[in-house]
Amino acid sequence: MKIIKKRNEIALINEFIKILKIEAIKKKKAKKRLSFVLTGGPSPKRLYKKMVSSKIDWSNIDLFWGDERFVSNKSINSNYKLVNDCLLKKIKINKKNIFPFKTSNIEINKAAVYYKKKIQKYFKKGQIHFDIFLLGMGNDGHIVSIFPNSKELRENFITKPINRKDFKRLTLSLNLINESKKIFLWLNSKTKSSIFKKFNKADKNIPVNKLKRKKLYCFLIN
Repeated sequence: MKIIKKRNEIALINEFIKILKIEAIKKKKAKKRLSFVLTGGPSPKRLYKKMVSSKIDWSNIDLFWGDERFVSNKSINSNYKLVNDCLLKKIKINKKNIFPFKTSNIEINKAAVYYKKKIQKYFKKGQIHFDIFLLGMGNDGHIVSIFPNSKELRENFITKPINRKDFKRLTLSLNLINESKKIFLWLNSKTKSSIFKKFNKADKNIPVNKLKRKKLYCFLIN
């Protein structure tokens, strides 16, 4: 596991963007595309906003989502809306490079299959290896919409509907995360960083503990 420690969120954001730019440039020189899975929730808001003014070349970057609440993409609870408002509306990126979940005018089971097929098509039905998978972490250690002690911790799938008391959700799987080339865990506050450090790493019922350490880049505040 690579630990990236900074004293404040601004410094952490700058380091994240520096790494992202390097990865994107490498891909472009190799005439390949960079697949980048985004996270939702409030933690990446400042990161996304800073990306707008960071002179990132988006021409060979393709954007996916790790999970989504099954709500309209205009809902304040939509992960897509958060990214769209903070980032997508303000940058030059081709719409064909953006791969959101479909949550309107479709049943949730069909929406899961739809996204699965979209991902499979992107990887030409070969092995699915996202280049960068960005994750936030809940205070209970959940990542995407995979929660502690859930059956999804032990299941292999690409996309799946999740029923929670707050929202129905769609999520990518833990195995898909761990098949990514790089996993970026975004712990942008002292509270989040402290919680992560206090988890008993042997407890595999906590989703964040099941991330492959050799691929994990942990961004945290000192």
